[in-house]
Amino acid sequence: MAYVFPPALPVSLPIVGRTERFPVRRVYCVGQNYSDHIAEMGGNLREPPFFFSKPSDALAPGDGEVVYPTQTEDYQHEIELVVAIGEGGREIAAGRALAHVFGYAVGLDMTRRDLQRQAKERQQPWEMCKGADQSAPISPLFPVAQAGHPCRGVIWLKVNGVEKQRGDLAQMIWKPAEIIANLSAYIALAPGDLIFTGTPAGVSAVTRGDVLEGGVDGLGTLNVRVV
Repeated sequence: MAYVFPPALPVSLPIVGRTERFPVRRVYCVGQNYSDHIAEMGGNLREPPFFFSKPSDALAPGDGEVVYPTQTEDYQHEIELVVAIGEGGREIAAGRALAHVFGYAVGLDMTRRDLQRQAKERQQPWEMCKGADQSAPISPLFPVAQAGHPCRGVIWLKVNGVEKQRGDLAQMIWKPAEIIANLSAYIALAPGDLIFTGTPAGVSAVTRGDVLEGGVDGLGTLNVRVV
């Protein structure tokens, strides 16, 4: 097949303990899935989960540098558990949803918070506040065979060595199985999809030169420097 210019290489992630890589298809995110974060953002508890997307090429290795984007003066961190889908499906029942999971990772949902506020006020889409270049740093994937299905454990983030976020996966309002069930009611999931599952309270702005270190119990850490 001929193209007018070379197509972009597929986005992929390293897998802990394996030489193969995980090819990424789509990146979905869950909004406000920890009660303390909902409180700090002024939302209501246990509403049906809502979803937004990031472009797959917003992913960045969770061990290096990420660029502070243009058009914002309030770029904020959100540390999250990431679910990697290994088997697709539509209208997946929550009771069998975890069988569709390939593995888990630690991710950052970096957000142009000032643009997000404007989008909320004007009832506009979130693409430009959530989809900045390198706005999704992510660690290598841990297969289910190694990590199991994390349902509790500390999730945390430090900025320049100062702790900003700390919660527990048990505090998630919608658990990974419920998230998969809800999302697959809207669209067909496929192998290669990633789902960022929400963040605990403590989100705050970063600036150029800041070093972010975060992790989830059993899934290691990620370390990025904002440049």
